Amino acid sequence: MTNPIRVRYAPSPTGHPHVGNIRTALFNWLFARHNGGQFIVRIEDTDVARRVEGAVETILDALRWLGMDWDEGPDVGGPNGPYFQSERLELYHKYAEKLVAQGDAYRCFCTPQRLEEMRAEQARLKQPPGYDRRCRNLSNEEQVCLMNEGVRSVIRFRFPLEQQTGFEDIIRSHVSFDNALIDDFVILKSDGYPTYHLASVVDDHIMGISHVLRAEEWLSSTPRHLELYRALGFAPPRFAHLPILLGSDRSKLSKRHGAVSINEYRKQGYLPQAMVNFLALLGWSLDDKTEIMSLEELIKNFSLERVGKTGAIFNQEKLDWMNGVYIRTLKPDEFLKGAMPFLERGLPAEIKRPLDADYVAKVLPLVQERAKTLAEVPTMTRFFFIENLQYPAEDLIARKTDMHTAILSLEASLTGMEELADFDKETLEGFFRPLAEELGLKAGQLFGTLRIAVTGEKVSPPLFETMEALGRQRCLERVRQALVKLRQMAK
Repeated sequence: MTNPIRVRYAPSPTGHPHVGNIRTALFNWLFARHNGGQFIVRIEDTDVARRVEGAVETILDALRWLGMDWDEGPDVGGPNGPYFQSERLELYHKYAEKLVAQGDAYRCFCTPQRLEEMRAEQARLKQPPGYDRRCRNLSNEEQVCLMNEGVRSVIRFRFPLEQQTGFEDIIRSHVSFDNALIDDFVILKSDGYPTYHLASVVDDHIMGISHVLRAEEWLSSTPRHLELYRALGFAPPRFAHLPILLGSDRSKLSKRHGAVSINEYRKQGYLPQAMVNFLALLGWSLDDKTEIMSLEELIKNFSLERVGKTGAIFNQEKLDWMNGVYIRTLKPDEFLKGAMPFLERGLPAEIKRPLDADYVAKVLPLVQERAKTLAEVPTMTRFFFIENLQYPAEDLIARKTDMHTAILSLEASLTGMEELADFDKETLEGFFRPLAEELGLKAGQLFGTLRIAVTGEKVSPPLFETMEALGRQRCLERVRQALVKLRQMAK
């Protein structure tokens, strides 16, 4: 590629960033970084009615969290600013009026009521929806008369009525559309704000965008944009339309499939490096077997040639698995730093805050192998922090044993733990395995009763490492409480 690669991510601040939208940003960013090009962020905030307060900050924060920096845009600046379309209105007016002057656009005075009636009639007749071009051939005198009467107008593009508009899409090869099926679309609204069609074409040209990588849903808009490029005398960029994201049922990914905002995944304890790896593989692959890839490896290997045409399934189970893989690669201090905010928020309110970082550092290695998200950590470690365990006394009775056996087991355990010289996992295992034989029990039966007594859980981290982290006094107290439960049940 001889020309400099310049791509853009142009979100609308209408809410939290959807994972599909962020996947588009990621593909643009990887393409730019792989080719030594530039990644531009532009905020397309011309839909005033749908603008959400704070959405811009949320979007930019999501990019930063995922490690995607930008070369031009908000907070960075650049030679092609401003990077908010709401601050570029004069520019869009200039090009809209140019199109009107040269006959490639016209003023439309149709009222919202008239357009609504038109659409209703088209639906009744089962005709394809679209503007019926009523104002396309108004004379200058008719236009002046309507303007003098104060009738509000929009500016529509005079789309060619004949032939086809085709182009070479990098992913989908040759694509063409019949011009007769495309209506005269609005490029400048009555409130003075441009539509996406005009604003994106003008900005992409002025900002020197070489490639437009965007979602498949914009494929049918491309002929509109190509005709705008032609009418304005601009050389168009190359286009690549990315495969749609699908839920597990192969329908378009939506809220009913679970969290779809990147911020929700962040709140649920997914790691940024896992999200980047997972999103990169939604529609792109290195080969048919490589799944775990660092950011550096993704940049090194990314190419549009390996982007697929078919929809990519957002597999939540795979994301959970991948996030677990990344959690297991964290160094102890990294895991502590990541998990601590979730523990502070997620553990019961009665637990003293701030948490003891040294104690938490002893606990976390015991759950790192099993955690799939950071948000699971409070639940997995809760018994390490609370004072009173809540569980049914029946759980203390191991399979194929009885209450009497459970009581004898815990009494022997209590006596032994009090007398142990040390309280580390080796010493504990060295004591309890022979004790099981002494009591005529399988190790699993004794360990199961002991696990319930000291954790209140049927599944926990390795028992003796857990007991070591809990400490002798806490384990003794919990075994005493378990005996009380059993004796009360025996009455």
